[in-house]
Amino acid sequence: MKRASTLLLSLMLATSVCSAAESGQSRTGLPIELKADELFSDSNSRTATFTGKVSARQGDITIYADKLIVRYAEETKDVDRVEATSNVSIIQGNRRAVAQRAVYETAKGTIILTGNPKVYQGDDTLKAKEITYFVDEQRSTATGGPGERVSVEIHPKGKGKDGSRQ
Repeated sequence: MKRASTLLLSLMLATSVCSAAESGQSRTGLPIELKADELFSDSNSRTATFTGKVSARQGDITIYADKLIVRYAEETKDVDRVEATSNVSIIQGNRRAVAQRAVYETAKGTIILTGNPKVYQGDDTLKAKEITYFVDEQRSTATGGPGERVSVEIHPKGKGKDGSRQ
């Protein structure tokens, strides 16, 4: 089951990397558009905090959250970490991930989803306690916890949720 969930999540999330490569442009080279009700910037702590109906779009990926904190590295001033909290939703095409928290660590190249994370692609669903996507390696892991197992629901092509032909 763990292998199936890793395969499903990898297929779902790897497409974002592939689509950027197919377009001939790296995702990191694309502009990022951020919108929020408020922005608080603090040069001393090297953070920018966006609150209230936050949306961040880069290429064909959009992240929605109630709060998004961007942290910058001290020496390079590059983005070091991005943390989205409360009602997090990440959308790309027919793929959607939801969680209460998503953290992107640029040095590690990981996105970690926690707080009842789920990933959907069409009718297929992955649920776990924690879902980690390794951006540069195009692989992922999903882990359960005490009393909570990884759950994957895969629907054969051409069949609906109830198993009938579409």
